Amino acid sequence: MAFDIETIRAAFPILKREVNGHPLVYLDNAATTQKPQMVIDCLVDYYSRYNANIHRGVHSLSQEATDAFEAARKTIQTHFNIPEPETVIFTSGTTHGINMVAQGFTGLLDAGDEIIVSELEHHSNIVPWQMLCERTGAILKVIPLLDNGSLDMDKYQELLSPKTQLVFVNQVSNALGTVNPIGFMVEEAHKVGAVVLVDGAQACGHYKTDLQALGVDFYVTSAHKMFGPTGIGMLYGKKHLLEKLPPYQGGGEMIETVTFDKTTYAGLPHKFEAGTPNIAGGIAFGKAIDYLNSIGFDAIEEYEQDLLDYATQKLKEIPGLVIYGDGIKKASVLSFNLDGIHPYDIGTILDKLGIAVRTGHHCAQPVMDRFAIPGTVRASLAFYNTFEEIDRLTEGVKKAQLMLS
Repeated sequence: MAFDIETIRAAFPILKREVNGHPLVYLDNAATTQKPQMVIDCLVDYYSRYNANIHRGVHSLSQEATDAFEAARKTIQTHFNIPEPETVIFTSGTTHGINMVAQGFTGLLDAGDEIIVSELEHHSNIVPWQMLCERTGAILKVIPLLDNGSLDMDKYQELLSPKTQLVFVNQVSNALGTVNPIGFMVEEAHKVGAVVLVDGAQACGHYKTDLQALGVDFYVTSAHKMFGPTGIGMLYGKKHLLEKLPPYQGGGEMIETVTFDKTTYAGLPHKFEAGTPNIAGGIAFGKAIDYLNSIGFDAIEEYEQDLLDYATQKLKEIPGLVIYGDGIKKASVLSFNLDGIHPYDIGTILDKLGIAVRTGHHCAQPVMDRFAIPGTVRASLAFYNTFEEIDRLTEGVKKAQLMLS
């Protein structure tokens, strides 16, 4: 499929609507991405033609649903270059996957063990580890953030020690767009015997990630950041680690046998998939991945980089505008403020112009504290955005500045 922006935009029905009398400019892709028609059709098709519970029924609808759900698991496995399909665990999203791992390590850590996170994390990759430390007596260490929005790798290496058991870091920052050197970080952590979990939520819609090449121990992401539905995501874990962790919750599907004397658990992946899953969401997750691969991640990355460069140049021309995070490598996120103007006020005016951005701390309050600001305006781009939309954003910011100064 050749990269044709008009053909691509035509695949997303929501992009045709107006907001407050203006054509929609959707620049909140770091919060959630819009869905192509083929993903929407996939959801409708499931509920219209073969809605049934999976793995349990002998009737035809159940078998069709099971086959489609497991085919999606195989699609995810292939896309991320995961060795075995049973190490792909369906979750409700990135936060769910992180909490599964955090809960599982409760009985595997001792007081005085050390856990490393970064100052760049989303709250969902901070709070579960703080809770784990409270349960176990482990100690939380933090990789500091440099002025350019990248992590201090020298300090990271200093923090690593034989006491380090776990390292948690995002692949791409949702607040700044910083792309972290995951391969290097994994390699260094493994030298001291630490296990690494990577939050890939902000990366997967922009880059194709080879998990075997990265060598990560755990990896989590959400379908809705990959142009798929909400309420579904995946946790990957190395097989020996997943087998070591206890089940996250009990219920149907995750058991082998149940008696009042003792329950034995099912093997992977079912040990971690208690209850009826988001079947339609799982199937549509696979469809979203198929759609992204039909465009091609090389084309996506090249186009988004051009958009980011153009948007950066245009915004920097506005007097008094500060962009946070100008690290060596960035995904298509622009986090900025105007001198003397609250980001919420800018976002409100942009909304009146049909431009959707996010304002606030973006569930990354430590990042904002690092720069001593209450929050930012965040414009996060996707491959269906256009250069004309960047022009509208720029003019909207100028108008907000004029009105609010």
